[in-house]
Amino acid sequence: MLYEPFGYFCRGTIPDKTLKPKKEIVKNKPITQWAVDDRPREKLTTKGPDALSDAELIGILLATGTKTKSAVDLGREIMEAADNDLNKLARMSVKDLCRINGIGPAKAVTIAAAVELGGRKKTVQIQAKAITASLDVYNLIGPRLEDKQYEEFWAILLTRANKVIKTVQISEGGISGTVVDPKKIFRFALEESASGVILCHNHPSGNLKASQQDLDITSKLVKAGEALEIKVLDHLIVSNEGYLSFKDEGLMS
Repeated sequence: MLYEPFGYFCRGTIPDKTLKPKKEIVKNKPITQWAVDDRPREKLTTKGPDALSDAELIGILLATGTKTKSAVDLGREIMEAADNDLNKLARMSVKDLCRINGIGPAKAVTIAAAVELGGRKKTVQIQAKAITASLDVYNLIGPRLEDKQYEEFWAILLTRANKVIKTVQISEGGISGTVVDPKKIFRFALEESASGVILCHNHPSGNLKASQQDLDITSKLVKAGEALEIKVLDHLIVSNEGYLSFKDEGLMS
């Protein structure tokens, strides 16, 4: 649904054939001993990032491995821990990453920072455009919220032409909820001279159904906005399953 104007990845012996030969244990070579064309950094330089696997890209971030594993080996283990799913990797905390043998706090933080930067890149591209539909809102706020393990409530402040002024975090709670203070939302809106506001929060459970509490707070904020002549245009619930738009579903009241 479009917003109305104002609106809006053993030698010499005979072997006993009944015995299985022992496998020779070979320690992984460090990346510096690999063929130049196989080294992740050199490959990225000559062929571009698309030529690298996820594990190789993670290996570049890690920079070093352990005595028995290269950085790329660690990258493979990280991806295996995430079921080879980048979305699941994005939801892994620093503590989760540190459970992988060879990954300490410094390496875990590096990965988390890279994931966060990837998400922010998506939002920057959207912010310069006017919001015309709920999908625009999801593309803007989804990367920030869909992988969070705790519930957060955000507001997007808009000009009369539905250009994004600012996105602000209102609150952070637990797995099942967060407290929303209307005064805080509209204080931000007034400070930025916003004409419109879009509400957003995430459901870490993945459930995209609006609760009665969600409906009640939306109704309360719509009425408060009317009194201040600041229109509450929509409310999005975001999860790793997608999003629900109150406006699209006829739930704005």
